[in-house]
Amino acid sequence: MEYRRLGPTGLKVSALSFGSWVTFGNQVDDGLARDCLAAAYDAGVNFFDNAEVYADGASERVMGDAIAELGWPRWSYVISTKLFWGIHGEAVNMQNTLNRKYLMQAIDGSLERLGLDFVDLLYCHRPDPDTPLAETVWAMHDIVSSGKALYWGTSEWSAAEIRGAWDIADRHHLHKPVVEQPEYHLFNRRLVEQEYGRLYDDIGLGLTTWSPLASGLLTGKYVDGVPDGSRGSLDTYDWVRDSLRDKANNERVRKLLPVAQSLGCTMAQLAIAWCTLDPHVSTVITGASSLKQLEENLLALDVAALLTGDVLAEIDAAIGVAPLGGAA
Repeated sequence: MEYRRLGPTGLKVSALSFGSWVTFGNQVDDGLARDCLAAAYDAGVNFFDNAEVYADGASERVMGDAIAELGWPRWSYVISTKLFWGIHGEAVNMQNTLNRKYLMQAIDGSLERLGLDFVDLLYCHRPDPDTPLAETVWAMHDIVSSGKALYWGTSEWSAAEIRGAWDIADRHHLHKPVVEQPEYHLFNRRLVEQEYGRLYDDIGLGLTTWSPLASGLLTGKYVDGVPDGSRGSLDTYDWVRDSLRDKANNERVRKLLPVAQSLGCTMAQLAIAWCTLDPHVSTVITGASSLKQLEENLLALDVAALLTGDVLAEIDAAIGVAPLGGAA
């Protein structure tokens, strides 16, 4: 396993990490969740990603119970969670917000479900236009100062919003946001390769990217339709079904298949490997609904070594995009 610094910090995270989005508390049972965590940990993964909203809090509880059962020393892993959406139904001040009341109470709920005294990383899961940015920055600073989180960052924020938060923290000598968690894959490059460009040099922004497989589209399993039993066939995943059935993108995936075949790897390994090449990506968050998927995904670092300039150009030509910089 390769380890990379997280942005401007001294914290090192595994280049491939493991997240619980859409699987823990939904698609996999507690035993399989524990087995996947154990396999990832044994392979050198040290960063595990979660969020309050995943499975309405059940994902945090499943991960926390599994880690406790596995008996991992707390110093041996990095764990994150994210706050914004809330899990208290229609309760005012406790949903779709980053106000101080919500943040200061939500972190306690997450820690209780995870069975931890602190998380290593705490993200603002989305920007909140209804809360003054200074209020959110001060609350995140106070959470870090209290020891309930060691670092804080953002997820799916614009460059201007991240810069605004950083400037407020800098001006008042507060704990600054050090990491952003954006979606990043072969079909979604703009934030990582364009919009955040100035932030890498100016504030040292680090990235923990999610959905390297575009919710499963880049596995190639949907090029001939939605297979029975796949995520795209499940009623609980109707929100992603249209994207998985998108004919144009599936045709782009079809054109990538020969590239993966020539390298002797799966489409999933190719897509994950591609994400790791961007120098600003500290870790690529992977997920899995089976041990076999997990084991295959973790071989992506071996594939990354095969992605020469010629291969990257072939990838871009296959999907019909001009390289934006970054990975390509």
